Amino acid sequence: MIRWKRWTALGVVTALATAMAGCGSQGSGGSTAGGEQQLVVAGYGGSFQKAITSSVIPDFEKQFHCKVTYVAGASTDTLSKLQAQKAHPEIDVAIMDDGPQAQAKTLGLLAPLDPSVVTNLKNVYDIAKDPDNIGVGVGVTATGLAYNTKVYADNHWTPPTSWKDLADPKLKGKLVLPAIANTYGVHMLVMEAKANGGSEKNIEPGFAAMKAIAPSSVTFDKTADVSNYFLQGTAVASAWGQGRVNTLKSQGFPIEFVFPKEGAVALLSMGSVVKNAPHPQLAQEFINYLLDPKTEVAIAQSAFLGPTNKTTKLPEDAAKNVIYGTSEIDKLVKMDWPTINANRAAWTDRWNKEIDTQH
Repeated sequence: MIRWKRWTALGVVTALATAMAGCGSQGSGGSTAGGEQQLVVAGYGGSFQKAITSSVIPDFEKQFHCKVTYVAGASTDTLSKLQAQKAHPEIDVAIMDDGPQAQAKTLGLLAPLDPSVVTNLKNVYDIAKDPDNIGVGVGVTATGLAYNTKVYADNHWTPPTSWKDLADPKLKGKLVLPAIANTYGVHMLVMEAKANGGSEKNIEPGFAAMKAIAPSSVTFDKTADVSNYFLQGTAVASAWGQGRVNTLKSQGFPIEFVFPKEGAVALLSMGSVVKNAPHPQLAQEFINYLLDPKTEVAIAQSAFLGPTNKTTKLPEDAAKNVIYGTSEIDKLVKMDWPTINANRAAWTDRWNKEIDTQH
């Protein structure tokens, strides 16, 4: 703590600068000086932002005597910010999908976690761990299919059961699909490849399938949130995330999530400390706080993300709406992100030329 001495004009400026430098915390290594200080966290918008800013951040601020500034954006946006700020980071903690997070790791933008601070690491499922401790999964959901149950029932349509069902002619003009710019779009391309005999290492069947599907799609959404398209009736089906589907469902909209027979994809929300972050110690504390069972329960209830801490016990009403427990996690398809990221630029260029132009 700063010792209060006789103030001069220079002393006032110095003290205020120190106050803005980092949060004071229990064991954080930061300091306070007559006012709240800021930790900057970048993460998803939408339901996740609402959940974390209402159910998580206020308690963290009280416990660690600081102010948390939350910067909302898609994972690709956060990755771009980290790249732009590499020389002088402004963000302390980045919460991104596992694909962009893997890119950030490869680019050297992230710092290792400290197990002595992030003590909950020892209780995390293997699927959520990074072999080098560069970030950790703080929540898990699945990418599969979503459909409007009322429209399907009114038309006596059979609900989708396979990734191949996106090519059903009855969906022409009634689909809104994710763009390859977001994680859902990458998942869809890879799973169309897998459903047709390919893989991350053999993506040709995926592109062939998407060429057949693309003309039925009204648009390819880059925001990762197709809620409005469903609400407006523009979309009756899509490839989307379980958590976002259940968020819309909780508001009374007739929508259901489908685990396709070829598998639903594990989508991990990775929490990472930014390399050379302004407040590295407190950033580590924040990651640990996200993995705390109490926090995971709050996020499961409000943002529909499944817990990655094995010791977290969810109430029954929350457990039925998220990926929960070893048996469900083991069923998820894990993406080969090193292969994907090595080819992502080429896939994106090809998508823009061959797929995006067809809707």
